[in-house]
Amino acid sequence: MKNLSFTLALGAALISTSALAQAPGGGGGFMQRDQTRAEAQQRADMMFQMLDANKDGTVTRDEANQAAAQFQANRGDENGGRGAGRLRRMIDEAFATSPSLNLKQFEAVSLARFDAQDLNHDGTVTVAERQQVRQQRAQAQQQAVPATPAAPPAKPQ
Repeated sequence: MKNLSFTLALGAALISTSALAQAPGGGGGFMQRDQTRAEAQQRADMMFQMLDANKDGTVTRDEANQAAAQFQANRGDENGGRGAGRLRRMIDEAFATSPSLNLKQFEAVSLARFDAQDLNHDGTVTVAERQQVRQQRAQAQQQAVPATPAAPPAKPQ
């Protein structure tokens, strides 16, 4: 029951994050409004507590992967939908250099992501900054895709 509650809470957070991030305009959910660095740290702390399945003060990649798998299973979607993709990217980013993280390390990764989105470095990520970062990421992904090579010239017969 504890795992189900955790998974439902995590899933709801990720789904609402994705849905709210796509909605036009400001106000509303946390992805539709400005967010301070303190709020980002608070969210990271909450996520860490949810991911630390055995409550030993360390989140391992295995614990995070189990949470992601459980999220996908509860959604009944083999791919887990967009929320699962967000969770997978977060896990890959957080554990890029270490197989486990304590709370301070997890916060550091989350706050680094916040700082990268805070384009004017005023301690608040605005809706406009978030949108601009998404557009930059999409452009970078488009440029990273190699162009299809032109067909070789036909040989004369």
